[in-house]
Amino acid sequence: MRTYLKATLAAALVLSPVFAQGENLQQSPIVPQVAPHRKYPKIVLYSTSWCPHCKAAKEYFTRNNIPFINRDVELDSDAMELVTGKYKSQGVPIVVLGDDAFVLKGFDEKRFEKAVDKLKKK
Repeated sequence: MRTYLKATLAAALVLSPVFAQGENLQQSPIVPQVAPHRKYPKIVLYSTSWCPHCKAAKEYFTRNNIPFINRDVELDSDAMELVTGKYKSQGVPIVVLGDDAFVLKGFDEKRFEKAVDKLKKK
């Protein structure tokens, strides 16, 4: 019994910092590695956790090592204000490239890559 209590207490002490940090974490911790052969502009994805199109965008970016910032509009009221106000949208995903150089409503791989290529030519 004493060994069990020691093990339980040790586990609680080890895990408590992890849980304490996670309580304040609101955005996705996914940080993909940058593909060495291709540079990308700043990419901000406005999404929700339950949206299938948002999930497809996140998976595409992660699978292709494309760095992006995920802003969940249900957790981040500032992100929601940007989507509904600045970007005049009632839906997600919204993909913003560069400093508002391209704003893509919805996600399509070909449209995304075409926008990235156009931005590189500027």
